Amino acid sequence: MLNLVSQLNLSMYLKSSLGIFLLCLTMNVFAQTNFSSNILEKATIGKNANALVKANDVEIHIQAYNKMLVKSHRIVTIYNETGDYKGQAYEYYDETTKIKTLEATVYNAAGEKIKRYKEKDFTDVAAADGISIYNDNRVKYLKYAAVEYPYTIDYISEVEHKMTAFVPSWSPLEDHYTGVIESSYQIFNETDVPLAIKEEHLEDYNIKKVGDYHYVAENLLAIKPETLSPDFYTYAPRVKVAMQTFDMKGVKGVNTNWTDFGKWMYNTLLVDTRTLPESVKTEILGLTKEAPTNIEKAKIVYQYLQQNTRYISVQVGIGGWKPMLAEDVDRLSYGDCKGLSNYTKALLDVVGVPSYYAVIYGGKNIRSFDRDFSATEGNHAVLTIPNGDDYIWLECTSQDTPFGYIANFTDDRDALIITPEGGKIIHTTVYDTKANVLATTADINLNLEGGFTSQVEMKSYGSQYRGSDGLEEETEKNQKLRFKNMWDNVNDLVVESIQFTNNKNEVVFTENVKVSAKSYASKTGNRLLLVPDVFNKLSHIPPRYSKRTMSLEIDRGFLDQDEYVFHLEAGLDVEALQSPVAIETKFGSYAMSIEDLGDGKLRYKRKLQLEKGTYPKEDYKAYRAFWSSISKHDNSKIVLLTK
Repeated sequence: MLNLVSQLNLSMYLKSSLGIFLLCLTMNVFAQTNFSSNILEKATIGKNANALVKANDVEIHIQAYNKMLVKSHRIVTIYNETGDYKGQAYEYYDETTKIKTLEATVYNAAGEKIKRYKEKDFTDVAAADGISIYNDNRVKYLKYAAVEYPYTIDYISEVEHKMTAFVPSWSPLEDHYTGVIESSYQIFNETDVPLAIKEEHLEDYNIKKVGDYHYVAENLLAIKPETLSPDFYTYAPRVKVAMQTFDMKGVKGVNTNWTDFGKWMYNTLLVDTRTLPESVKTEILGLTKEAPTNIEKAKIVYQYLQQNTRYISVQVGIGGWKPMLAEDVDRLSYGDCKGLSNYTKALLDVVGVPSYYAVIYGGKNIRSFDRDFSATEGNHAVLTIPNGDDYIWLECTSQDTPFGYIANFTDDRDALIITPEGGKIIHTTVYDTKANVLATTADINLNLEGGFTSQVEMKSYGSQYRGSDGLEEETEKNQKLRFKNMWDNVNDLVVESIQFTNNKNEVVFTENVKVSAKSYASKTGNRLLLVPDVFNKLSHIPPRYSKRTMSLEIDRGFLDQDEYVFHLEAGLDVEALQSPVAIETKFGSYAMSIEDLGDGKLRYKRKLQLEKGTYPKEDYKAYRAFWSSISKHDNSKIVLLTK
């Protein structure tokens, strides 16, 4: 991918008259005020794009360790409704952030002005995130409803910040499906505060560094995402900046490395936040007095947390980083990820179990802290307990998650733990492929008309564990709908009964489901054509690419094991069975067999194992072929005769 992009730089276009046109445009885009939607732009830089950034120039003036002025001028053409969000004509503000200039002008496809907006014309609302009870941020944004496409927004802003903990980074190639003609980024450091700078992937996109803190990008092609490609941030160009002395809502901070940053967090944000009422201390000591080990004590504390608190989001003052007081969480019975993690630590302190508050990137996509560049990173807080040479990680926002279970949200990534000695980067739990199991067994009674009744049991473990999905709390109607959607290959499926068993100690979730269908096997004359893979059939095949450009990344491996016993109604005989199948690849393995047990019984077995790993782009064709073979065998039929 990167080699391809690096070849499609400005030098490529200089070989043609089209290249000369684009060069002239990017050298003087503001002077020419080219607000029309140009066909040549769309055909080249804007190919595959929902939006084209014609210019995005950012100046950051650092005037003191606690004062920063950010000036932005952005011109972007929006090609369709999907690209509307790339207009990005908005600014957040609060008591530490003042908007000094805010204006925008909208142009039609011909470059004719539709309307100009001053600051008073922007919509001003609380910056609610839908889950926060407390939030002191506000946002002014351009409320423009497009009547036709394409259109262009020329946006200018100037914002003064008293908080300098978050110096805006530069990501000239902003997202998938977004082309860029010109983007520049410049920092004017008017202080003696050192700046830490990290450049990522600039050379792959022919991005020029024209000064110590001055960068220019030109003619970046819009990128289409590809199935199982790495996360965008791992290959897109970026410049990260951090002040080594900064201000966070009036609190002075120091950041020269992760150790110092963690020490600042411990001493400034976390100290004196863990006082608990004496009644709570007495209660938790009583609950844990018979527990023989620290881990058993921690399990009791975690259960107490889940039974007595709930999650809400808090974003007030320094609330983005400083947790609520533990006594307030206890009194209110709620808190955000920071408050609940800190509260759990306070409880563990009472019973003498060591633990550490930790900052992390939470999300299904795996994202780690940058070990080589300390900054105010992360979007989530958790707690970790030392356990010999390992750590047990606690997700403190969930009332359903088993103790120590973090799969699919904070697993397999670097996190920053906060100790009295400073910050330390530690890797979280990795769930092994063979532990991520979905085991499905079924007894299937097949009748002469091709219908069936079946009792199905599914046990899920590891990253496939379903006990935290909220299934048990769903209405019966939604539970049944979920199974009908999951087994949509069965026409007229009826879900007759459902029973769940959630073993949180072993982290095993069992689903027992009784189902039936009037017609499943296809009837042709005196034959039934039966697809034996009833409950775990793979139908999706990854898309074909004429030229794959990115590597293939499988974040998490898994193991599916299926075994069904078919009980054939009297009058059904086997005419033809599938031959056993065994496929071995670097990506994993697949095996399938069906055996005639006699007495009208058939046993179908299937095993699919997918391995975690990163593979070169040249392997994608083989990966797709592997998946295609699985689908072919999952959909293969056996032939039964009716008397």
